[in-house]
Amino acid sequence: MLSAKSAEVIEATLPVVGAAIGDITPRFYDRMFAARPELLRDLFNRGNQANGTQRQALAGSIAAFASALIAHPDQRPDAMLARIAHKHVSVGIDNEQYKIVHEHLFAAIVEVLGEAVTPEVAAAWDEVYWLMANALIAVEDRLRAEVAAGGDPADLWRPYTVVTRHQETGTVTSYLVRPADGRPAPASRPGQYVSVRTELPDGARQIRQYSLSGGADGALRFTVKREAGGEVSGHLDDHLRAGDTIELSPPLGDIVLADGDGPLLLASAGIGNTPMTAMLDHLAATGSTRRIISVHGDRDQLSHAFRADLEQLTAKLPDATAHVFYEQPLGEWPTERTGLVDLSSVDVPAGTTAYLCGPLPFLRAVRGQLLAAGIPAADIHYEVFGPDLWLGA
Repeated sequence: MLSAKSAEVIEATLPVVGAAIGDITPRFYDRMFAARPELLRDLFNRGNQANGTQRQALAGSIAAFASALIAHPDQRPDAMLARIAHKHVSVGIDNEQYKIVHEHLFAAIVEVLGEAVTPEVAAAWDEVYWLMANALIAVEDRLRAEVAAGGDPADLWRPYTVVTRHQETGTVTSYLVRPADGRPAPASRPGQYVSVRTELPDGARQIRQYSLSGGADGALRFTVKREAGGEVSGHLDDHLRAGDTIELSPPLGDIVLADGDGPLLLASAGIGNTPMTAMLDHLAATGSTRRIISVHGDRDQLSHAFRADLEQLTAKLPDATAHVFYEQPLGEWPTERTGLVDLSSVDVPAGTTAYLCGPLPFLRAVRGQLLAAGIPAADIHYEVFGPDLWLGA
């Protein structure tokens, strides 16, 4: 993949570039948004730009890709590329935007590193960038064609009508929606998400991704947690009602429930149980006889979205158990289930495939416990809401 000459240069300069990338990415975004303000208004998540998480995610993906090329020169990090590609397609990133990113990213690199960016160094990192960009372009083109389902792959946004709005908790709401254009609802897999595009009061058309939590014939259900300061989640909570129309992307996401008959562990924290609810719903609907262990952590009973669903779906499955941990339980609650999720009291059988979703500290803790219990890393899959700051982990 990477030429031998460039590989030597990348290996020698990766520590320097990696150390400076925290300075490079803010300058890159500032340059790009100054030249193309419509990208911040209508494509990039303004909240994640404001708090810096999107910038950290970009830095992580570039460094992880370059490191992977050096460590395994004959292999392409397809798992990482697939995750990024699904995110890109879901928000409508197109191939031409890779040229825009290249222009402003390399200008920022030169601005930060100065004379250290010799023609040889620039050429090597240029090769890395276009290896990653062209690989993503190819994956994204195929993915757009797959999810277009007879529509235009260049425009995957479709209007949906809100059929019902259900308040799960004080801050969590589920929306059941059906296509408003007369075409069938797209196929989805348990664990996937949709992007929602909505116009805000200032005219910006911001995009956010929300997990599918289930559905019905010809309909999709996605769930939104109102975040403090969240401009899109707050707007939807305040304004989106039954009968309204909203624009959605097709269902996307590479962390999906795989077929099989081995044991499953579905572990979540907070609103991370949204995709797990969809997985449980699918398993119950298909009459699965697999050993299924659900583990969930929350603040208390009132903040626990889908609490009743967890009980009902577990009861429908012949070999399923649920373990719920509350940090501050209301009323009497078992001591061994009070506090953060702890798998030491949960029997996780050999051969288990695990799916995790929640905040990064939760993911790190649970993944570490599973590895210590002998579950192979390849059998531990995770989904994180927002920019993936764990790429390459």
